[in-house]
Amino acid sequence: MTHWRPAYVGVGSNLGDSARLVVRAIDRLAASPGIASIVRAPLYRTPPFGPVAQPHFVNSVAGLLTTLDAQALLSLLRAIEIGLGREPARVRWGPRTIDLDLLVLGQERITTDGLTLPHPGIGERAFVLLPLAEIAPHLVVPGVGVAGELRQRVATQGIERLA
Repeated sequence: MTHWRPAYVGVGSNLGDSARLVVRAIDRLAASPGIASIVRAPLYRTPPFGPVAQPHFVNSVAGLLTTLDAQALLSLLRAIEIGLGREPARVRWGPRTIDLDLLVLGQERITTDGLTLPHPGIGERAFVLLPLAEIAPHLVVPGVGVAGELRQRVATQGIERLA
């Protein structure tokens, strides 16, 4: 029997046609085997996170149902990034063509060298919480809290809803 689980993926870009790249990434995710019932949060223009001077980002979140396990889903996200022209990061939190982060997969809590679930920092990052709370305000992020309540606790200055 196929076991479908909810997952949430953060998507961001600040190089090139960022809005188009975010939508294309989510479309590619939706067309992938083992993925169904995808919903895209609105797009947000957000200031960059971290110490590197760079352009603003366009961010969104995709909510989906998947039969993939965490490692297979992470591999799919990396393949989509490469397919959309992402190059290896030169600087942590630096500019990027496209970035897909596995935020939550069901109620899984995982810590390995290549993956931590829920995604680290999810409870403090407005660029994740604003779009996430739009599509899943009652989502319980394991060990962190409820998405809509977490969203109320973060500063949102400089963030603009695009579409």
